[in-house]
Amino acid sequence: MKSGFVGLIGKANAGKSTLVNVLVGEKVAIVSPKPQTTRDAIMGVLTKQDYQIVFIDTPGIYKAKSKLSDMMSKTTETAAKDVDFILYVHDGHAGLADDDIDLMKKYSSGKIPMAVAYTKIDIMQKERILGDVEKLYQSGVVCDILPVSARKYTNIGKLEAYLADKMPKGDKVISEDIVSDKSERFMISEIMREKILLKFGQEIPHGIAIAVNVFEKQDNGVYEINLDIICEKQNHKSILIGKQGAAIKEVSSFARQDMEKFLGAKVFLTTYVKVKEDWRNRPELLRDFGYSEK
Repeated sequence: MKSGFVGLIGKANAGKSTLVNVLVGEKVAIVSPKPQTTRDAIMGVLTKQDYQIVFIDTPGIYKAKSKLSDMMSKTTETAAKDVDFILYVHDGHAGLADDDIDLMKKYSSGKIPMAVAYTKIDIMQKERILGDVEKLYQSGVVCDILPVSARKYTNIGKLEAYLADKMPKGDKVISEDIVSDKSERFMISEIMREKILLKFGQEIPHGIAIAVNVFEKQDNGVYEINLDIICEKQNHKSILIGKQGAAIKEVSSFARQDMEKFLGAKVFLTTYVKVKEDWRNRPELLRDFGYSEK
């Protein structure tokens, strides 16, 4: 039996959360095209007969601009030190810049072994893959590089087998019926945030938080969920609500459908939009909304 922890490290939007969801086989992290989608380290557990891999999905690497993003950066750095193996996830479709190479060299130079998952190969020219791999080796990135596509499941089985082989010998570290360390309440808030990110695109910046006020399963099996959508500016609130409440009704409907799928039960969802100016730089609000330094 082999078991261990794999930390997924990489720039924002490299595809870390999508890769974890595909490897685990269940949704344990939300996904959107916007940076800062993942704000906390999220654990996804893959348990097979001969091995268990505990994936740690981390916030994307970028320059911190608020107390929240500074916390996110610290979360990533901590995760990179507390795992058995680092899987650096690189968006191959986005190209290969000098800072990409610098980051790979930084994380591969430590005591923890590392490989690069070169993602999104389904939407790029295949000739570029070999060129980038050669450039990485010539630049001093001395680790295995594994081209994959999570969306098309290309080489996902090979990646799983590769990571399983890299795990140390030992018993399961997590009960085999667990796929994530996050609570249902947390996932409900993340589903709501995901739908907002997907619907509003560039209209609403990153300053959205979700506060779940009520999360209760009634005697009839229906979940009653009451939550606040927190934004930073009054005009953001107007956008979120929309004309005669049309926008908030639409996004809440999409979120409720995913919540019902996740919980396996009907959901009665009530949403409110509230303004908390500059909440990302206010420690007391960060704690209230579930963000605190680990």
